[in-house]
Amino acid sequence: MLRSISALLLCALPAFGADLTVLTAGRIHTLDPQRPVAEALAWDAGGHLLAVGSRVDLAARFPGAARMDVGDATVIPGLIDAHAHVMGLGLALLRADLVGTTDKRAIVARLQEFERTLPAGAWLLGRGWDQNDWPDSAYPTAADLDRAFPERPVWLERIDGHAGWANSAAMRAAGRDLTGDWQPEGGRILREQRRPTGIFIDTAVALIDAVVPPPDTALRETALRGALAAVAAAGLTGLHDMGTSVDDLALYRRFADDDRLTVRITAYADGDGAALAALCADGPYAHPKGRLRMAGVKLFADGALGSRGAALLSDYRDEPGNRGLFVTTPAALKAAMSKALNCNLQVATHAIGDAANRFVLDLYERELLPAERTRLRWRIEHAQIVAVSDIPRFAKLQVIASMQPVHATSDGPWVEARIGKEALPGAYAWRRFLDAGVTLAFGSDFPVESPDPRLGLYAAITREDLDGKPPGGWLPDQKLTALEALQAFTQGAAFAGFAEREVGTLAPGLRADFVVLDHDPLTVAPREIPRTNVLSTWVDGRPVYERPPGEDR
Repeated sequence: MLRSISALLLCALPAFGADLTVLTAGRIHTLDPQRPVAEALAWDAGGHLLAVGSRVDLAARFPGAARMDVGDATVIPGLIDAHAHVMGLGLALLRADLVGTTDKRAIVARLQEFERTLPAGAWLLGRGWDQNDWPDSAYPTAADLDRAFPERPVWLERIDGHAGWANSAAMRAAGRDLTGDWQPEGGRILREQRRPTGIFIDTAVALIDAVVPPPDTALRETALRGALAAVAAAGLTGLHDMGTSVDDLALYRRFADDDRLTVRITAYADGDGAALAALCADGPYAHPKGRLRMAGVKLFADGALGSRGAALLSDYRDEPGNRGLFVTTPAALKAAMSKALNCNLQVATHAIGDAANRFVLDLYERELLPAERTRLRWRIEHAQIVAVSDIPRFAKLQVIASMQPVHATSDGPWVEARIGKEALPGAYAWRRFLDAGVTLAFGSDFPVESPDPRLGLYAAITREDLDGKPPGGWLPDQKLTALEALQAFTQGAAFAGFAEREVGTLAPGLRADFVVLDHDPLTVAPREIPRTNVLSTWVDGRPVYERPPGEDR
Protein backbone atom coordinates (compact mmCIF):
# COMPACT_ATOMS: atom_id res chain seq x y z
CA MET A 1 0.00 0.00 0.00
CA LEU A 2 2.71 2.50 0.97
CA ARG A 3 6.07 2.62 -0.71
CA SER A 4 9.02 3.74 1.39
CA ILE A 5 8.47 7.37 2.38
CA SER A 6 12.17 8.08 1.95
CA ALA A 7 12.13 6.59 -1.55
CA LEU A 8 9.09 8.65 -2.51
CA LEU A 9 10.73 11.87 -1.39
CA LEU A 10 14.02 11.03 -3.10
CA CYS A 11 12.21 10.39 -6.37
CA ALA A 12 10.57 13.78 -6.08
CA LEU A 13 13.58 15.84 -5.03
CA PRO A 14 14.55 17.20 -8.46
CA ALA A 15 11.19 18.99 -8.71
CA PHE A 16 10.95 19.50 -4.97
CA GLY A 17 13.83 21.89 -4.47
CA ALA A 18 13.40 21.25 -0.68
CA ASP A 19 10.63 23.86 -0.65
CA LEU A 20 7.19 22.28 -1.04
CA THR A 21 5.59 18.87 -0.67
CA VAL A 22 2.13 17.68 -1.68
CA LEU A 23 0.78 14.45 -0.20
CA THR A 24 -2.31 12.70 -1.55
CA ALA A 25 -4.27 9.96 0.19
CA GLY A 26 -7.50 8.00 -0.06
CA ARG A 27 -8.95 10.15 2.71
CA ILE A 28 -7.67 12.89 4.99
CA HIS A 29 -9.63 13.66 8.13
CA THR A 30 -8.65 17.22 8.94
CA LEU A 31 -11.00 17.82 11.93
CA ASP A 32 -11.36 21.31 10.47
CA PRO A 33 -15.08 22.11 10.27
CA GLN A 34 -14.41 24.28 7.22
CA ARG A 35 -13.16 21.20 5.31
CA PRO A 36 -13.48 18.03 7.39
CA VAL A 37 -12.40 15.65 4.61
CA ALA A 38 -9.75 16.24 1.95
CA GLU A 39 -7.55 14.37 -0.52
CA ALA A 40 -4.30 16.36 -0.39
CA LEU A 41 -2.02 18.35 1.91
CA ALA A 42 0.67 20.82 0.92
CA TRP A 43 3.40 22.08 3.24
CA ASP A 44 6.58 24.12 3.08
CA ALA A 45 10.15 23.29 4.07
CA GLY A 46 9.51 24.62 7.57
CA GLY A 47 6.76 22.08 8.13
CA HIS A 48 3.80 24.46 7.97
CA LEU A 49 0.67 23.53 6.06
CA LEU A 50 0.00 25.76 3.08
CA ALA A 51 -3.18 24.22 1.73
CA VAL A 52 -5.66 21.38 2.27
CA GLY A 53 -7.94 20.32 -0.55
CA SER A 54 -8.49 18.11 -3.54
CA ARG A 55 -5.80 16.36 -5.57
CA VAL A 56 -6.62 18.40 -8.65
CA ASP A 57 -6.61 21.77 -6.90
CA LEU A 58 -3.31 21.27 -5.07
CA ALA A 59 -1.61 19.83 -8.16
CA ALA A 60 -2.57 22.99 -10.03
CA ARG A 61 -1.54 25.35 -7.21
CA PHE A 62 1.85 23.74 -6.57
CA PRO A 63 3.08 22.40 -9.92
CA GLY A 64 6.75 22.22 -8.87
CA ALA A 65 6.19 20.52 -5.50
CA ALA A 66 7.55 17.15 -4.49
CA ARG A 67 4.70 14.66 -4.73
CA MET A 68 3.88 11.56 -2.78
CA ASP A 69 0.81 9.39 -2.87
CA VAL A 70 -0.01 7.01 -0.02
CA GLY A 71 -2.67 5.19 -2.03
CA ASP A 72 -5.92 4.42 -0.24
CA ALA A 73 -4.42 5.02 3.21
CA THR A 74 -6.08 7.40 5.66
CA VAL A 75 -4.40 10.48 7.11
CA ILE A 76 -5.41 11.97 10.47
CA PRO A 77 -3.96 14.80 12.55
CA GLY A 78 -1.04 13.80 14.70
CA LEU A 79 -2.20 12.05 17.87
CA ILE A 80 -1.32 13.71 21.18
CA ASP A 81 -1.08 11.93 24.53
CA ALA A 82 -2.27 14.44 27.12
CA HIS A 83 -0.86 12.54 30.12
CA ALA A 84 2.40 10.64 29.80
CA HIS A 85 5.69 9.97 31.56
CA VAL A 86 8.46 9.98 29.00
CA MET A 87 11.41 8.99 31.16
CA GLY A 88 9.19 6.53 33.03
CA LEU A 89 8.53 4.74 29.76
CA GLY A 90 12.15 4.85 28.69
CA LEU A 91 13.43 3.44 31.97
CA ALA A 92 10.65 0.83 32.07
CA LEU A 93 11.86 -0.45 28.70
CA LEU A 94 15.23 -1.12 30.34
CA ARG A 95 13.81 -2.94 33.39
CA ALA A 96 11.99 -6.20 34.00
CA ASP A 97 8.56 -6.02 32.38
CA LEU A 98 5.92 -7.45 34.71
CA VAL A 99 2.84 -6.26 32.80
CA GLY A 100 0.37 -9.07 32.24
CA THR A 101 1.75 -11.41 34.90
CA THR A 102 -1.05 -13.45 36.42
CA ASP A 103 0.50 -14.51 39.72
CA LYS A 104 3.59 -14.20 41.91
CA ARG A 105 5.19 -17.31 40.44
CA ALA A 106 5.10 -15.77 36.96
CA ILE A 107 6.69 -12.60 38.32
CA VAL A 108 9.57 -14.49 39.94
CA ALA A 109 10.14 -16.41 36.69
CA ARG A 110 10.40 -13.18 34.69
CA LEU A 111 12.69 -11.65 37.28
CA GLN A 112 14.99 -14.66 37.25
CA GLU A 113 15.26 -14.45 33.47
CA PHE A 114 15.96 -10.71 33.60
CA GLU A 115 18.53 -11.17 36.39
CA ARG A 116 20.82 -12.99 33.96
CA THR A 117 21.45 -9.65 32.23
CA LEU A 118 22.58 -7.90 35.42
CA PRO A 119 26.07 -7.56 36.88
CA ALA A 120 26.76 -8.77 40.39
CA GLY A 121 25.51 -6.40 43.07
CA ALA A 122 23.13 -4.46 40.80
CA TRP A 123 19.58 -3.83 41.92
CA LEU A 124 16.90 -5.88 40.20
CA LEU A 125 14.28 -3.34 39.11
CA GLY A 126 10.95 -3.97 37.44
CA ARG A 127 7.49 -2.55 37.01
CA GLY A 128 3.98 -3.47 35.98
CA TRP A 129 2.66 -5.92 38.60
CA ASP A 130 -1.01 -5.71 39.52
CA GLN A 131 -2.35 -7.88 42.32
CA ASN A 132 -5.90 -7.21 41.12
CA ASP A 133 -5.22 -9.53 38.17
CA TRP A 134 -4.11 -12.47 40.33
CA PRO A 135 -6.32 -15.32 41.63
CA ASP A 136 -5.45 -14.13 45.13
CA SER A 137 -5.72 -10.34 44.94
CA ALA A 138 -4.01 -9.78 48.30
CA TYR A 139 -0.83 -7.75 48.27
CA PRO A 140 2.38 -9.79 47.95
CA THR A 141 5.16 -9.66 50.53
CA ALA A 142 8.93 -9.51 50.68
CA ALA A 143 8.96 -13.21 51.53
CA ASP A 144 7.58 -13.97 48.07
CA LEU A 145 10.78 -12.51 46.62
CA ASP A 146 13.31 -13.47 49.29
CA ARG A 147 13.37 -17.16 48.43
CA ALA A 148 14.57 -16.44 44.89
CA PHE A 149 16.62 -13.31 45.69
CA PRO A 150 18.01 -13.52 49.22
CA GLU A 151 20.90 -11.06 48.69
CA ARG A 152 20.22 -8.96 45.59
CA PRO A 153 17.97 -5.94 46.30
CA VAL A 154 14.68 -6.18 44.38
CA TRP A 155 12.33 -3.21 43.93
CA LEU A 156 9.23 -3.53 41.77
CA GLU A 157 6.94 -0.65 40.86
CA ARG A 158 3.23 -1.38 40.76
CA ILE A 159 1.54 -0.78 37.41
CA ASP A 160 -0.01 2.52 38.56
CA GLY A 161 3.28 3.89 39.88
CA HIS A 162 1.69 4.48 43.30
CA ALA A 163 3.06 1.46 45.14
CA GLY A 164 6.23 -0.58 45.27
CA TRP A 165 7.16 -4.11 46.34
CA ALA A 166 10.53 -4.67 47.98
CA ASN A 167 12.40 -7.74 49.12
CA SER A 168 14.22 -7.82 52.44
CA ALA A 169 17.55 -6.87 50.90
CA ALA A 170 16.01 -3.70 49.46
CA MET A 171 14.44 -2.81 52.80
CA ARG A 172 17.78 -3.33 54.57
CA ALA A 173 19.33 -0.93 52.08
CA ALA A 174 16.82 1.75 53.10
CA GLY A 175 19.13 2.55 56.00
CA ARG A 176 16.43 3.18 58.57
CA ASP A 177 14.12 1.27 60.85
CA LEU A 178 10.89 0.57 59.01
CA THR A 179 9.19 -1.21 61.92
CA GLY A 180 6.66 0.24 64.34
CA ASP A 181 3.45 2.20 63.88
CA TRP A 182 4.67 5.41 62.24
CA GLN A 183 3.65 6.33 58.70
CA PRO A 184 5.06 8.90 56.29
CA GLU A 185 2.88 11.89 55.46
CA GLY A 186 0.71 10.98 52.46
CA GLY A 187 1.77 7.34 52.33
CA ARG A 188 1.52 3.92 53.93
CA ILE A 189 3.96 1.18 54.82
CA LEU A 190 1.98 -2.05 55.05
CA ARG A 191 2.93 -3.98 58.17
CA GLU A 192 2.11 -7.20 59.97
CA GLN A 193 2.83 -7.24 63.68
CA ARG A 194 4.54 -3.87 63.25
CA ARG A 195 7.03 -5.27 60.71
CA PRO A 196 6.98 -4.08 57.07
CA THR A 197 5.54 -6.58 54.62
CA GLY A 198 7.45 -5.14 51.66
CA ILE A 199 4.62 -3.01 50.23
CA PHE A 200 5.03 0.77 50.19
CA ILE A 201 2.20 3.03 48.99
CA ASP A 202 2.35 6.56 47.58
CA THR A 203 4.86 8.78 49.42
CA ALA A 204 6.24 5.76 51.30
CA VAL A 205 7.73 4.62 47.97
CA ALA A 206 10.37 7.34 48.39
CA LEU A 207 11.89 5.42 51.31
CA ILE A 208 13.18 2.81 48.87
CA ASP A 209 13.50 5.00 45.79
CA ALA A 210 15.97 7.17 47.69
CA VAL A 211 18.53 4.36 47.91
CA VAL A 212 18.15 2.91 44.41
CA PRO A 213 21.26 3.84 42.39
CA PRO A 214 20.19 6.57 39.94
CA PRO A 215 20.70 6.02 36.20
CA ASP A 216 23.75 7.74 34.77
CA THR A 217 23.67 10.14 31.83
CA ALA A 218 24.34 7.46 29.22
CA LEU A 219 21.52 5.27 30.54
CA ARG A 220 19.12 8.21 30.62
CA GLU A 221 19.91 9.02 27.00
CA THR A 222 19.34 5.40 26.04
CA ALA A 223 16.02 5.48 27.89
CA LEU A 224 14.88 8.63 26.10
CA ARG A 225 15.82 7.24 22.69
CA GLY A 226 13.79 4.13 23.42
CA ALA A 227 10.77 6.12 24.57
CA LEU A 228 10.85 8.38 21.50
CA ALA A 229 11.03 5.40 19.16
CA ALA A 230 8.10 3.72 20.91
CA VAL A 231 5.78 6.73 20.79
CA ALA A 232 6.57 7.53 17.16
CA ALA A 233 5.77 3.93 16.16
CA ALA A 234 2.42 4.29 17.95
CA GLY A 235 1.45 7.36 15.92
CA LEU A 236 2.07 9.98 18.57
CA THR A 237 3.34 13.34 17.38
CA GLY A 238 2.91 15.09 20.70
CA LEU A 239 2.65 14.36 24.40
CA HIS A 240 2.32 16.08 27.75
CA ASP A 241 5.07 14.95 30.11
CA MET A 242 3.59 14.96 33.59
CA GLY A 243 6.26 15.52 36.21
CA THR A 244 9.37 16.80 34.42
CA SER A 245 12.43 17.38 36.58
CA VAL A 246 15.15 19.94 35.95
CA ASP A 247 17.40 17.11 34.75
CA ASP A 248 14.67 15.76 32.46
CA LEU A 249 14.15 19.15 30.86
CA ALA A 250 17.90 19.55 30.33
CA LEU A 251 18.02 16.17 28.59
CA TYR A 252 15.05 17.04 26.37
CA ARG A 253 16.74 20.34 25.50
CA ARG A 254 19.91 18.56 24.39
CA PHE A 255 17.88 16.29 22.16
CA ALA A 256 15.96 19.25 20.74
CA ASP A 257 19.20 21.15 20.10
CA ASP A 258 20.54 18.18 18.13
CA ASP A 259 17.29 17.59 16.19
CA ARG A 260 16.82 14.26 17.96
CA LEU A 261 13.51 15.15 19.64
CA THR A 262 11.07 13.37 17.34
CA VAL A 263 7.90 14.31 19.22
CA ARG A 264 6.52 17.57 20.61
CA ILE A 265 6.83 17.57 24.38
CA THR A 266 4.73 19.86 26.53
CA ALA A 267 6.40 19.46 29.90
CA TYR A 268 4.93 20.03 33.36
CA ALA A 269 7.22 20.68 36.32
CA ASP A 270 7.40 17.91 38.91
CA GLY A 271 5.57 19.53 41.79
CA ASP A 272 6.60 22.38 44.04
CA GLY A 273 10.33 21.96 43.56
CA ALA A 274 13.31 23.11 41.54
CA ALA A 275 11.60 23.01 38.14
CA LEU A 276 8.68 25.16 39.34
CA ALA A 277 11.12 27.57 40.99
CA ALA A 278 12.97 27.92 37.69
CA LEU A 279 9.71 28.63 35.84
CA CYS A 280 8.81 31.32 38.36
CA ALA A 281 12.28 32.85 38.16
CA ASP A 282 12.80 32.69 34.40
CA GLY A 283 9.30 32.46 32.97
CA PRO A 284 7.80 29.74 30.76
CA TYR A 285 10.30 27.88 28.59
CA ALA A 286 9.98 27.34 24.83
CA HIS A 287 12.68 25.78 22.67
CA PRO A 288 13.29 27.82 19.49
CA LYS A 289 12.72 24.80 17.25
CA GLY A 290 9.15 24.39 18.48
CA ARG A 291 9.23 20.86 19.88
CA LEU A 292 9.67 21.52 23.59
CA ARG A 293 7.97 23.85 26.02
CA MET A 294 7.22 24.07 29.74
CA ALA A 295 4.63 26.43 31.13
CA GLY A 296 2.88 24.38 33.80
CA VAL A 297 3.25 22.28 36.90
CA LYS A 298 1.93 18.83 37.84
CA LEU A 299 0.66 18.52 41.41
CA PHE A 300 -0.77 15.57 43.35
CA ALA A 301 -3.91 15.47 45.46
CA ASP A 302 -4.37 11.75 46.13
CA GLY A 303 -3.06 8.30 45.28
CA ALA A 304 -4.39 5.61 42.94
CA LEU A 305 -7.48 3.43 43.00
CA GLY A 306 -5.66 0.17 42.33
CA SER A 307 -3.55 0.55 45.46
CA ARG A 308 -6.47 1.98 47.48
CA GLY A 309 -4.78 5.34 47.74
CA ALA A 310 -7.37 7.38 45.81
CA ALA A 311 -9.20 9.68 48.23
CA LEU A 312 -12.88 8.72 48.42
CA LEU A 313 -15.92 10.32 50.00
CA SER A 314 -16.89 6.91 51.44
CA ASP A 315 -14.93 3.92 52.71
CA TYR A 316 -13.46 1.45 50.26
CA ARG A 317 -15.97 -1.37 50.10
CA ASP A 318 -13.20 -3.96 50.14
CA GLU A 319 -11.29 -2.25 52.99
CA PRO A 320 -13.69 -0.68 55.51
CA GLY A 321 -12.18 2.22 57.40
CA ASN A 322 -9.92 3.24 54.54
CA ARG A 323 -10.84 6.30 52.46
CA GLY A 324 -7.49 6.62 50.69
CA LEU A 325 -4.74 9.18 50.93
CA PHE A 326 -4.22 12.86 50.29
CA VAL A 327 -0.58 12.59 49.29
CA THR A 328 -0.09 16.36 49.54
CA THR A 329 -1.37 18.22 52.58
CA PRO A 330 -4.17 20.69 51.85
CA ALA A 331 -1.96 23.57 52.96
CA ALA A 332 0.93 22.50 50.73
CA LEU A 333 -1.34 21.93 47.74
CA LYS A 334 -2.94 25.35 48.13
CA ALA A 335 0.48 26.98 48.50
CA ALA A 336 1.76 25.34 45.31
CA MET A 337 -1.33 26.45 43.38
CA SER A 338 -0.95 29.99 44.66
CA LYS A 339 2.69 30.02 43.59
CA ALA A 340 1.79 28.78 40.11
CA LEU A 341 -0.98 31.37 39.83
CA ASN A 342 1.36 34.20 40.82
CA CYS A 343 3.79 32.96 38.14
CA ASN A 344 0.99 32.78 35.50
CA LEU A 345 1.42 29.03 35.04
CA GLN A 346 -0.99 26.25 34.18
CA VAL A 347 -1.73 23.75 36.96
CA ALA A 348 -2.47 20.09 36.28
CA THR A 349 -3.51 18.27 39.46
CA HIS A 350 -3.70 14.51 39.83
CA ALA A 351 -7.07 13.63 41.38
CA ILE A 352 -8.56 10.15 41.07
CA GLY A 353 -11.05 9.70 43.90
CA ASP A 354 -14.29 11.65 44.30
CA ALA A 355 -13.08 13.31 47.51
CA ALA A 356 -9.86 14.43 45.82
CA ASN A 357 -11.68 15.77 42.76
CA ARG A 358 -14.09 17.76 44.91
CA PHE A 359 -11.25 19.16 46.98
CA VAL A 360 -9.29 20.24 43.90
CA LEU A 361 -12.36 21.83 42.32
CA ASP A 362 -12.95 23.73 45.57
CA LEU A 363 -9.37 25.01 45.53
CA TYR A 364 -9.56 25.99 41.86
CA GLU A 365 -12.81 27.86 42.49
CA ARG A 366 -11.27 29.80 45.37
CA GLU A 367 -7.93 30.49 43.69
CA LEU A 368 -8.96 31.49 40.17
CA LEU A 369 -10.87 34.54 39.01
CA PRO A 370 -13.11 33.97 35.95
CA ALA A 371 -10.65 35.65 33.58
CA GLU A 372 -7.81 33.53 34.97
CA ARG A 373 -9.79 30.35 34.36
CA THR A 374 -10.00 31.20 30.66
CA ARG A 375 -6.38 32.31 30.38
CA LEU A 376 -4.62 29.60 32.41
CA ARG A 377 -6.69 26.50 31.51
CA TRP A 378 -6.11 24.60 34.75
CA ARG A 379 -6.58 20.85 34.51
CA ILE A 380 -7.48 17.81 36.59
CA GLU A 381 -5.56 14.69 35.68
CA HIS A 382 -7.48 11.39 35.64
CA ALA A 383 -10.84 12.46 37.16
CA GLN A 384 -11.63 8.76 37.41
CA ILE A 385 -14.20 8.73 40.21
CA VAL A 386 -16.20 11.96 40.42
CA ALA A 387 -19.46 12.69 42.20
CA VAL A 388 -22.04 13.24 39.45
CA SER A 389 -23.00 16.57 41.00
CA ASP A 390 -19.39 17.75 40.60
CA ILE A 391 -19.13 17.06 36.85
CA PRO A 392 -20.89 20.30 35.80
CA ARG A 393 -18.42 22.20 37.98
CA PHE A 394 -15.62 21.28 35.57
CA ALA A 395 -17.45 23.19 32.83
CA LYS A 396 -18.43 26.09 35.10
CA LEU A 397 -14.83 26.54 36.24
CA GLN A 398 -13.43 25.83 32.75
CA VAL A 399 -11.36 22.95 34.11
CA ILE A 400 -10.01 20.54 31.51
CA ALA A 401 -10.65 16.86 32.26
CA SER A 402 -7.46 15.03 31.27
CA MET A 403 -8.58 11.38 31.19
CA GLN A 404 -7.22 8.04 30.04
CA PRO A 405 -9.76 5.73 28.38
CA VAL A 406 -7.74 2.53 28.78
CA HIS A 407 -7.91 2.90 32.57
CA ALA A 408 -11.62 2.05 32.36
CA THR A 409 -11.06 -1.23 30.55
CA SER A 410 -8.13 -2.13 32.82
CA ASP A 411 -9.93 -1.29 36.06
CA GLY A 412 -13.52 -2.17 35.17
CA PRO A 413 -13.47 -5.77 36.46
CA TRP A 414 -12.78 -4.70 40.05
CA VAL A 415 -13.96 -1.09 40.38
CA GLU A 416 -17.44 -1.83 41.72
CA ALA A 417 -16.06 -4.08 44.46
CA ARG A 418 -13.74 -1.27 45.48
CA ILE A 419 -16.00 1.82 45.42
CA GLY A 420 -19.53 0.41 45.53
CA LYS A 421 -22.35 0.49 42.99
CA GLU A 422 -23.62 3.88 44.12
CA ALA A 423 -20.39 5.61 42.97
CA LEU A 424 -20.37 4.05 39.47
CA PRO A 425 -22.34 6.82 37.68
CA GLY A 426 -19.33 9.09 38.09
CA ALA A 427 -16.73 6.45 37.20
CA TYR A 428 -14.68 7.09 34.03
CA ALA A 429 -17.70 9.08 32.89
CA TRP A 430 -16.49 10.55 29.58
CA ARG A 431 -19.98 10.89 28.11
CA ARG A 432 -21.28 12.80 31.15
CA PHE A 433 -18.27 15.12 31.02
CA LEU A 434 -18.66 15.77 27.31
CA ASP A 435 -22.42 16.30 27.54
CA ALA A 436 -21.82 18.77 30.38
CA GLY A 437 -19.61 20.86 28.07
CA VAL A 438 -16.29 19.86 29.60
CA THR A 439 -13.17 19.86 27.43
CA LEU A 440 -11.76 16.32 27.26
CA ALA A 441 -8.06 15.72 26.69
CA PHE A 442 -7.23 12.04 26.31
CA GLY A 443 -4.00 10.22 27.05
CA SER A 444 -2.67 6.92 28.34
CA ASP A 445 -0.61 7.62 31.49
CA PHE A 446 2.16 5.53 29.97
CA PRO A 447 4.00 3.49 31.18
CA VAL A 448 1.05 2.73 33.48
CA GLU A 449 -0.72 1.74 30.27
CA SER A 450 0.59 1.17 26.75
CA PRO A 451 1.54 4.38 24.90
CA ASP A 452 -0.51 3.18 21.91
CA PRO A 453 -3.37 5.67 21.31
CA ARG A 454 -5.23 3.13 19.18
CA LEU A 455 -5.98 1.25 22.39
CA GLY A 456 -7.34 4.44 23.91
CA LEU A 457 -9.55 5.12 20.90
CA TYR A 458 -10.89 1.58 21.05
CA ALA A 459 -11.57 1.78 24.80
CA ALA A 460 -13.35 5.12 24.50
CA ILE A 461 -15.61 3.84 21.73
CA THR A 462 -16.39 0.35 23.08
CA ARG A 463 -15.54 0.30 26.82
CA GLU A 464 -14.50 -3.32 26.18
CA ASP A 465 -11.10 -4.90 26.67
CA LEU A 466 -9.21 -6.47 23.78
CA ASP A 467 -11.02 -9.75 24.37
CA GLY A 468 -14.38 -8.00 23.91
CA LYS A 469 -15.26 -8.13 27.59
CA PRO A 470 -17.68 -7.28 28.94
CA PRO A 471 -19.83 -7.70 25.81
CA GLY A 472 -21.37 -4.35 24.95
CA GLY A 473 -18.96 -2.52 27.23
CA TRP A 474 -18.60 -1.68 30.92
CA LEU A 475 -21.02 1.13 31.85
CA PRO A 476 -21.86 1.40 28.15
CA ASP A 477 -23.87 4.60 28.48
CA GLN A 478 -20.52 6.39 28.79
CA LYS A 479 -19.22 5.41 25.34
CA LEU A 480 -18.04 8.05 22.89
CA THR A 481 -18.32 8.09 19.13
CA ALA A 482 -15.20 7.50 17.06
CA LEU A 483 -15.08 11.17 16.10
CA GLU A 484 -15.43 12.34 19.71
CA ALA A 485 -12.64 10.01 20.82
CA LEU A 486 -10.35 11.15 18.01
CA GLN A 487 -11.03 14.81 18.84
CA ALA A 488 -10.02 14.21 22.46
CA PHE A 489 -6.69 12.71 21.32
CA THR A 490 -6.05 15.61 18.92
CA GLN A 491 -7.93 18.88 19.33
CA GLY A 492 -8.72 18.41 23.02
CA ALA A 493 -5.14 17.51 23.89
CA ALA A 494 -3.82 20.38 21.76
CA PHE A 495 -6.10 22.84 23.57
CA ALA A 496 -5.02 21.48 26.95
CA GLY A 497 -1.42 22.25 25.99
CA PHE A 498 -2.12 25.73 24.53
CA ALA A 499 -1.18 24.38 21.08
CA GLU A 500 -4.48 24.53 19.17
CA ARG A 501 -3.03 27.17 16.84
CA GLU A 502 -0.22 24.80 15.91
CA VAL A 503 -1.48 21.21 16.00
CA GLY A 504 -4.55 19.03 16.51
CA THR A 505 -6.15 19.98 13.20
CA LEU A 506 -4.92 19.84 9.60
CA ALA A 507 -5.53 23.36 8.31
CA PRO A 508 -3.44 26.03 6.54
CA GLY A 509 -1.00 27.75 8.88
CA LEU A 510 -0.75 24.85 11.33
CA ARG A 511 2.06 22.33 11.65
CA ALA A 512 2.26 19.40 9.26
CA ASP A 513 1.95 16.84 12.08
CA PHE A 514 -0.04 13.82 10.91
CA VAL A 515 -0.31 10.04 10.91
CA VAL A 516 -0.86 7.71 7.95
CA LEU A 517 -3.00 4.66 8.77
CA ASP A 518 -3.98 1.63 6.69
CA HIS A 519 -7.61 1.84 7.89
CA ASP A 520 -9.93 4.73 8.57
CA PRO A 521 -10.54 4.91 12.35
CA LEU A 522 -13.79 6.81 11.82
CA THR A 523 -15.40 4.16 9.59
CA VAL A 524 -13.74 0.83 10.40
CA ALA A 525 -15.43 -1.54 12.85
CA PRO A 526 -14.25 -0.55 16.35
CA ARG A 527 -12.75 -4.01 16.96
CA GLU A 528 -10.37 -3.32 14.05
CA ILE A 529 -8.94 -0.11 15.49
CA PRO A 530 -6.30 -1.84 17.68
CA ARG A 531 -5.19 -3.78 14.60
CA THR A 532 -4.93 -0.72 12.39
CA ASN A 533 -1.34 -0.22 11.26
CA VAL A 534 0.52 3.04 11.62
CA LEU A 535 2.21 3.30 8.25
CA SER A 536 4.12 6.48 9.05
CA THR A 537 4.24 9.30 11.59
CA TRP A 538 5.12 12.86 10.57
CA VAL A 539 6.25 15.87 12.60
CA ASP A 540 6.89 19.21 10.90
CA GLY A 541 6.33 17.55 7.54
CA ARG A 542 9.12 15.01 8.08
CA PRO A 543 8.73 11.29 8.77
CA VAL A 544 9.81 10.25 12.27
CA TYR A 545 8.57 6.67 11.84
CA GLU A 546 7.99 4.35 8.90
CA ARG A 547 6.53 0.88 9.30
CA PRO A 548 8.99 -1.77 8.12
CA PRO A 549 7.73 -3.58 5.00
CA GLY A 550 5.63 -6.65 5.79
CA GLU A 551 5.23 -5.84 9.47
CA ASP A 552 1.60 -6.00 10.66
CA ARG A 553 0.00 -5.78 14.09
